[in-house]
Amino acid sequence: MVNSAPNQFVACKAGKMALKKYVTGFALAAVLAGTAGCDRLEEFGRLAGDAVSQITGGATPEPSVIVLSDEQILAAASVDERALFGPMQAPIVLTAINVDELLQTQRFYAVGSVIAMPKVQMVEPVLEPETFDLTASDPVGSGGLNTDQAPLPESQAAPAGPPVVEAPAPSAMADPETNRVTADGAPAIAKPGMTVSPRAEIKLPTVTELRRQSQIQAPEALKQAVRDSGVQINPEKLREARRDAEQQMKATSQTAQSIGDAISRKSTDATAPIPKALAVRSRLDVDVAITAREKAGRQLEALGLSGIVTPSEGGQMRITIGINPTQLREGQLDLDKVETMRSLFALQKTQSGQECAGDPNIEQMKLDPVLATECVVKVLQQTGDYEYVEKDYIFTNQMLRKPAAPPVTNNSTRPNDPLFGLQWHFRDNGTAAGQSAGGAGFSNFWTRAKDTGSRDVVVAVVDTGIQMNHPDIKNSPNLAPGYDMVSDPIMGNDGDGRDADPNDPGDRCNPDDATTSDSFHGTHVAGTVGVASTNNAAGIAGGAWNVTIVPVRALGRCGGKLSDINDAIRWAAGTVPARDTQGREVWNSNPADIVNLSIGLFGPCPASMQAAINDAVAAGALVVSAAGNARVDTQYFAPGGCQNVISVAANDARGQLTPYSNFGANVTIMAPGGDMSRDDDRDGRPDGVLSTKYMKNCTDPAKPGATVSQCYYAYENGTSMAAPHVSAALALLKTKYPSAVPSELKTRLLAATMPRTNLQCSGACSAYPGSTPIQGQPDMCYRPCGGRMLNLANAQLQ
Repeated sequence: MVNSAPNQFVACKAGKMALKKYVTGFALAAVLAGTAGCDRLEEFGRLAGDAVSQITGGATPEPSVIVLSDEQILAAASVDERALFGPMQAPIVLTAINVDELLQTQRFYAVGSVIAMPKVQMVEPVLEPETFDLTASDPVGSGGLNTDQAPLPESQAAPAGPPVVEAPAPSAMADPETNRVTADGAPAIAKPGMTVSPRAEIKLPTVTELRRQSQIQAPEALKQAVRDSGVQINPEKLREARRDAEQQMKATSQTAQSIGDAISRKSTDATAPIPKALAVRSRLDVDVAITAREKAGRQLEALGLSGIVTPSEGGQMRITIGINPTQLREGQLDLDKVETMRSLFALQKTQSGQECAGDPNIEQMKLDPVLATECVVKVLQQTGDYEYVEKDYIFTNQMLRKPAAPPVTNNSTRPNDPLFGLQWHFRDNGTAAGQSAGGAGFSNFWTRAKDTGSRDVVVAVVDTGIQMNHPDIKNSPNLAPGYDMVSDPIMGNDGDGRDADPNDPGDRCNPDDATTSDSFHGTHVAGTVGVASTNNAAGIAGGAWNVTIVPVRALGRCGGKLSDINDAIRWAAGTVPARDTQGREVWNSNPADIVNLSIGLFGPCPASMQAAINDAVAAGALVVSAAGNARVDTQYFAPGGCQNVISVAANDARGQLTPYSNFGANVTIMAPGGDMSRDDDRDGRPDGVLSTKYMKNCTDPAKPGATVSQCYYAYENGTSMAAPHVSAALALLKTKYPSAVPSELKTRLLAATMPRTNLQCSGACSAYPGSTPIQGQPDMCYRPCGGRMLNLANAQLQ
C-alpha cells in the first residue's frame, strides 16, 4: 500500500540512513541538491561517508548540529513520505446566528434508544478481599491471586459450550424459540407482520452466567493487573482498595477530581503503592441489575411497547424500544442507502417532550417511533425511579468542514520527519524565522526538558478509530490494542457490533456521494498526539514522540451514539470492561492517563455523559475535550461544556481565536486548531494542522505544482485538532513528572501557556451571540477563550 516497488523503497531508506550518519557538522547541501529522487540516495550516502573519512582521517565525527534545512530534508524523502493533501479553503463566512435555531437544526438523537440511570445502584467494586487467598502456594505478594472457589451449585454451574441464552426482559423483542437478539436490541428473526433489518447477532448471557462471571471472571481479570504491578498485597491494602473503589463509584462533578487525585497518589506512593486497577474497576450487581431491568420492562409494557433493556457496566441502562424499521417516518428502508441513517435519527426539539403532550396514545406511539421515544423519556422521568432519563444523542467529530477552493499553486531535537517543517503548530512561538505566532512551543520543550515522552504514559483517543494499515502507524511502537465500542452494525460500517478491532472503515453517511469523503478523523487526531512513528525520516512528527495510544472507536457512519461514547469513556479509563459476543469481559490493559474527546453535540452536557466523565476523572484520568466548532458559548455544547474536562478552543497561526471556535467561561485553554482559509506564514499552503490521514488528489510539497494520486498526510482544521495538542502536552508533562496527580498536571499545563488579550479572542458581535462588547471597539466582542494559549516553552521544569 505504501509503495509499488518495495525493494526500491528499502534501498531508498538505507541510503537516507547512510546520509543521516554524516549530516552532523558538515554542509552537505551540494550533495543533497542532486537527490530529488530516491534511486541515487544509497550512492550519495556512500560518497558522503568517503568524503567525511578523508576529512577526519577515518574517524567518525561526534554528532553536533544538524545543518540540513527543512527543504533539504523534504527533498530527500520519498514521495510517499512527503506527499500531502491540503488545498486552501474559502474564507469562513460569518452570518448572524440564533442559538435556539441551531439547537433545533443541529441536534439529533437515535430513534428508539433511551439512556436511563436507576436510583438504585447497579454496580459494585470488582474487588472482593475474600476472593484473594493470601495463604495460597502462589503468594499474592509475588502477584498471585487464588481465584479457586467452591464449585457453584449445579443450578448455577457454567453450561458447557456457548452460554444458553435467556430472554433479557419479559418484554424483550426476541424470538420465542431462540431468544436471539442483536447488538442494539432489535430482533434477529422477524415475527409475523414485522420487517427487521439484517443486523449482526450477539448472545446475551443468562442470569446464571452473569452471576458466574461476576464471581470468577472479575478476580481473574485483576490477577494480571496485580502481577504487572509487582506490589506486595496484604489484607489492609485490599480493604483500602475496596474503599477507594466505592468512593470512585460515587463520584460527582464536585468530588471526581479529588477522588482521582487520591487514587493516583496512592498508586505512585513509593512506600506502599496500591495498584490503580484494584481501586477503579466496577461490575454489575447482577441481582440489582435484573430487578431494575425487569421494572423498566414493565414500564415499557404499560405504554404498550416492547423492547430490550440492557444494563451497562457503568450503572446506566440502554432501553431499545421495539421499533419496526418500516414504521420510520421516511417510509420503507433500503439498508444500502443514506436514507437508512437519516431515518434512524430525529431532530431534538427546542423543548423536550414537545411531541408527547398529555397522556401518551398507545396506538399513535406504535405508528410513530419518534413519538414513542419522546414519550418513553417523559414517562420514565415522571416515575421518580431514575436519576435521569435522556435520549441517545448523536455526536459528531469536530473537524471543520468547509467547501474547498482550488489549490494554491535547526535544532538538536528537531525530528527528521520530512513534513515536520510544515507543522507550524509545533514550532516555538514567535515571529522570527522558524517560529510561528501560533506555535505551541513543542520544539522548545523537547530540547529544554530533554523529554520527548514515554510509553508508560497512556492517551486514549475516543473517536472514529484509526487506519491501522497507515504506513506511518501500522508498525509504530506507540500503538496499543484498542476496542470498537460502536454497537450498531449499520453505524459501525464494518458488518458487526462491538469487538476488539478499532480500525476505521470510514464514516461518511452516503458512500455514493462523490462530494463527500470519509474523515478518518481519529487517525488525524491520534497522529497529532503521537501515534505515528516520529523521527523515522517519514511523514510527520507527533507532539509526544514516545507515548502509548489506545484507540477506542465510538463514532461510525454519521457520528456516534451517546450510549456508546459513555461506555467508551469508562472503558478507556479502565473502570468497566467491554463484553465480547459471548458476554465475556474485555478490559483495557492500558488504562488511560489522558482521554481525548475530539467530538461534539450541539446541546448542554447530557447527564449520562457527565457521569461517565466523572467516573473517568475519579479513576485518575484527565479528560481533554474539543470546545466545538459552532462559534457559540460552550454551555450549549458537549463535551466541551461538561464539568471536569479540559475544554480546548482553537487558535490560528497568528495566535488568535479562530472564527469557528466555540468560547465561554468553561473554556480552559487555546491550542493550535488552524484556519485553512489563511496563509499567514506565506508558504503557499493553508494554515491547517498537518497530521496522519489517507487522502486522494494530493500534492508533492517538494515539487510545486506536482500532483500525487494518493497520500497519507493531510491538513485539517477545527477544535478537534486543538484538543490533541493539549493531550500531547499533558503526556510530555506526565513523563517529566510521573508522580504528579491529575490536578497537579493540569496546574502545570496552565502554567505552560501565554496570555491572550481580549482582542486576540474577539469577533463581530453580530456573529457571536453571548459575547461581550469590548469598550472602544465598535461591533467587536470578546469571546472568552480561557485567556491563555498553549506554549510549552513556558513550562516550569524545576
